[in-house]
Amino acid sequence: MYLTRFKYIPLIGTIGNYKKEYFSKDLIAALTVAVVVIPQSMAYALIAGVNPVYGLYTAIVSTMIASAFGSSNHIIAGPTNAIALLVASSLGSYMGQDNVYSMLFLMTFMVGVLQILFGVIKLGKVINFVSHSVVIGFTAGAGVLIGLGQLSTLLSISIKDSSHMSTMQKFYYVMTHLNETNYYALGLGVMTMAIIITCKKINNKLPGALIGIIIPIIFIVMFSLDQKGVKLTGFIPSSLPPFKMIQFDVSVMQNLFGGAIAIAIIGLVEAIAIAKSIATTSRQKIDANQEFIAQGLANAGASFFQCFAGSGSFTRSAINYQSGAVTRIAGILSGVIVALVLLFFAPYAKYIPNPCLAGVILVIAYNMVDKKEIMHIVKAGKFKSDSLAMWATCIATIVMPHLDVAIYTGIALSIALYLKDTNKAPMKLLLPSQGNNGQIIEKEVRSIKQKLDILIVQLEGNLFFGSAEDLQNKLDDLVDKSKVFILRMKYVATIDLTALGALKVFIRTVKESGGIVIFSGVKSEFNTLLSNSHVTSDIGEENIFMSENEIFASSTNALERARNVLGCEVMGNDEKSAACILLESETTSNLGTSVKSKSTASF
Repeated sequence: MYLTRFKYIPLIGTIGNYKKEYFSKDLIAALTVAVVVIPQSMAYALIAGVNPVYGLYTAIVSTMIASAFGSSNHIIAGPTNAIALLVASSLGSYMGQDNVYSMLFLMTFMVGVLQILFGVIKLGKVINFVSHSVVIGFTAGAGVLIGLGQLSTLLSISIKDSSHMSTMQKFYYVMTHLNETNYYALGLGVMTMAIIITCKKINNKLPGALIGIIIPIIFIVMFSLDQKGVKLTGFIPSSLPPFKMIQFDVSVMQNLFGGAIAIAIIGLVEAIAIAKSIATTSRQKIDANQEFIAQGLANAGASFFQCFAGSGSFTRSAINYQSGAVTRIAGILSGVIVALVLLFFAPYAKYIPNPCLAGVILVIAYNMVDKKEIMHIVKAGKFKSDSLAMWATCIATIVMPHLDVAIYTGIALSIALYLKDTNKAPMKLLLPSQGNNGQIIEKEVRSIKQKLDILIVQLEGNLFFGSAEDLQNKLDDLVDKSKVFILRMKYVATIDLTALGALKVFIRTVKESGGIVIFSGVKSEFNTLLSNSHVTSDIGEENIFMSENEIFASSTNALERARNVLGCEVMGNDEKSAACILLESETTSNLGTSVKSKSTASF
């Protein structure tokens, strides 16, 4: 690879390996993304509760920085709907204050620093604790909130002190003041939504959002609808994002910390999910920790240019990849194009009607509810952990006054449900049975109704302190069900001292009742643990059969040991139990095959 020592600055490697034929593809993709990002970023700024120009600033700076440092060649960062809603929730109680924008940029910086920290200490795998179901639930709930929050703009119903009201309070106000609806505004908003939906049906590549804003502008100018109560975006400065120093305030940082963590986590979840999704077809290797750092640098750096927090965008990243982008240069070029539009065409933006932006947002909000994925999760089980976590997060997102609390609720619930599912000790009960070819086969049974000579207990998965109690209870129920217990350990991945303690209690209880426990399929890495925890001395070294390469070899040796324990050799033919007859058939079938010693026996 070129300049591998610059692996933390992937842009250098991209430039070093860049080919001329890449540029035209990257430029076309960048132009396509820019057409989409301009109306989207302005709409997302309104969701965040700030002037649309800050959405454009974010679409310029965040996109360029994230593209330069990210591990994905195709992800497009910048303002997103979910993050914008979290920003609005975190700053909702401060709206109207003189220093609210200073707080906004400070929080953006805090989000960036947290994300960089997560990447530096390599917490990429920790993001897996935020389950897919939680993200689906939050996104769906956020879509509902976003849609409800835009109704007042769509209907042009003015709400006094709306900055201090929750979304549900605004919705209630709108529903009780429908008689104040401005039908010109409603018509323009519906027109925008109809254009977007029609363009999507005709061709997905058509810039429906942009067309849906430009056409209504014609009606605004022709019929002077701004004089009939239709509110316009207003003045947008024709300049590049200005540099402004962050105003650090410890007390303000303490107040914003909870929201910053929630935004940082959801932002990283979005970015990694998008990067991995595209990587499944692009075959690019994604480094989660590098993506953490890239998103953090994008937010921290953008905070000095009057930007609010952003993340990877599902829509824009998909468009970028589908439009033929080859390298990360496409993302950087899209930021440059948005900057040029802002620099030369900003004066015309003042004619954009707010109801049309609300129409764009409503379509986006509707698409945020992933109906197919929700049905997939529900069909997997209405009362399964994934379904419960999804619905709880969705409802909490809609109902709770602070979205960061909803995020933490969903994460906590998914972890709690995961722990509930993992505190079970997987166990199968197997009975030796005669096969058609004379070999012994094992038949799984659900319950044991009478005492048996031999019972094979197959343990599986991770046996740790969380599942030790369940393991102990299951083993206690088996104590009087057999004389000889063969505990097959082949499928045990890990085992800790607490779980070993449960096995030791079982071994001693079986011994006291006149039975015996035999271990088969013990992995070599468990041998020292068994010795140091005195399990070997409790069970007897002659009753432990180590794992072998030959399938079921250790189980066969364990059954031979069970034959000896049952005294099958000294019994007369009339005295032999069914178990002895079965075991002898196994011995007979193996005549001519060398008998392996216990020390070399394999599973």
